[in-house]
Amino acid sequence: MLADWRTAPVSEGLRATLGFLETLTLRPDELGQADADEVRRAGVSDAALVDAIHVCALFNTIDRIADALGFHVPEREEAEKVAPRFFARGYR
Repeated sequence: MLADWRTAPVSEGLRATLGFLETLTLRPDELGQADADEVRRAGVSDAALVDAIHVCALFNTIDRIADALGFHVPEREEAEKVAPRFFARGYR
């Protein structure tokens, strides 16, 4: 999934949603009603698409703030070392 969502073994609804979100993030001026209709045809409900848009918008906002303020992003090896503890404890 992380390597390539286009070829990952995911549902067509998720694949369509991810494509929609990619366009929303990288080329929002190209997004239109037909794009939302395509996601719906893949079996995604309006509520699920709205939820995905909200998560995407919030993540993009946080990402831009982090970039602007120079937040430390750990290298993959460092992140993998702390991931088990994070998943067990969350943000506590």
